[in-house]
Amino acid sequence: MAKQHAPGYLTTVKLGPKGQIVIPKEVRDMFDIGPGDSLVLMADPKRGIALQKQSLMLKIAQTIMGGRGKELYPDEPEENLKQFADKIIEEME
Repeated sequence: MAKQHAPGYLTTVKLGPKGQIVIPKEVRDMFDIGPGDSLVLMADPKRGIALQKQSLMLKIAQTIMGGRGKELYPDEPEENLKQFADKIIEEME
């Protein structure tokens, strides 16, 4: 059963036989995700798995490439930010 926790959302999803999951309707509504939207999947062994709308990730990459990455991620080294932005842009081509 899904539980609403301010300010987020917590639930359990099952991996289907083809490796797919269903994003619950409440989450799709929360993030304005609909059919045909592209999502970026990010995975890091230490930080976990995250999904985000491609349009938002492009805005983040543009902010970093515009020299304002420290505004978003003040503790990250500049080189890491550039690599992250490059990877986002590469995945969108």
